[in-house]
Amino acid sequence: MTLRFQADNDLDQRIVLATRRLNPTIDFQTAPELGLHGRADPEVLALAAQQGRLLVTHDRRTMPGHFETFIATQTSPGLIIVARTLPIGPAAAWLHLLWAASAAEEYVNTIYSLP
Repeated sequence: MTLRFQADNDLDQRIVLATRRLNPTIDFQTAPELGLHGRADPEVLALAAQQGRLLVTHDRRTMPGHFETFIATQTSPGLIIVARTLPIGPAAAWLHLLWAASAAEEYVNTIYSLP
């Protein structure tokens, strides 16, 4: 199955736009589209999982712990953490590469870090 991305509220939206520019068919939903503003991490993880989307975030501080708790009782499509220091272009290129070269099943219940 093809990867479907969900941007966390803290993800730089320019990464979403740049990723979509690389291939307009990439399914990358923004945080406002899912109504993530003001929602706690466990809720965000649940909403992304309900839609079968890998959550893409900058949050290395709290999200990994919430993710581990989440997958202890539920299945998640996965979590991708993008380093805040990674420039927009390379971040988009990495996401595009993951989308083009892998299947969604490879990320179930895993955390993937860029870079």
